[in-house]
Amino acid sequence: MISIFKKEVAQFFSSLTGYLAIAVFLLLMGLFLFIFPDTSIFDYGYATLDKFFDLAPYILLLLVPAITMRSFSEEFKTGTWELLKTKSISAWQIVTGKYLAALAVVLLTLLPTVIYVFTIYQLSINQSIDSGAIMGSYFGLVFLVAVFTAIGLFCSTLTNNGVVAFLLASFVCFAVYMGFGAVSKMPGLQGGADYWIESLGIDTHYLSMSRGVLELKDVAYFIIVAAAFLLFAKRNIVKK
Repeated sequence: MISIFKKEVAQFFSSLTGYLAIAVFLLLMGLFLFIFPDTSIFDYGYATLDKFFDLAPYILLLLVPAITMRSFSEEFKTGTWELLKTKSISAWQIVTGKYLAALAVVLLTLLPTVIYVFTIYQLSINQSIDSGAIMGSYFGLVFLVAVFTAIGLFCSTLTNNGVVAFLLASFVCFAVYMGFGAVSKMPGLQGGADYWIESLGIDTHYLSMSRGVLELKDVAYFIIVAAAFLLFAKRNIVKK
């Protein structure tokens, strides 16, 4: 598993694509937070990173699938999957190694955004910020990308075409993130099953963590959803 982890990380950073994906994410976040007037934190009048945590999931909907799309699809396309099957390693170890590698790359992408916290801290009056809410939001973002990465890995097992895997992962991530919330607002569900349907979506639990409160139900939700998609991925590669 460790060898697969190292191979996947090295492969991602062996081409310009890996660095470009990270650069695009950081560039977009910088533009939205400091340049574009409608989302600039300078126009808020108070020190907050709410806009960052509101916008980040939508950019990650594209960034994470871009990182995971080649995880298995490339193996199937080039025929290296047949070689990998001959190694003395289980299907679960293969999935776990690739998952942890992709997750590590995404978390590495998020790491430079900590500078936004220091920026807000320096700009705030008396260097006072809501550190609890920011910490909770970062925890929520970590759990969010953990689920997105699992979804992306699962979609990569469905096809040998990286572009198709990217599109599938982006759609599924979007559906799980916002789809249940949208369905719960349908008129026929108001005052009844809307709460339970909304609770199936990621956005509800992510917003709950963004308030600075870490509840067991939210943590358990992210762990269960990520584990479920990893199990689906394992099932798919076992079939192959």
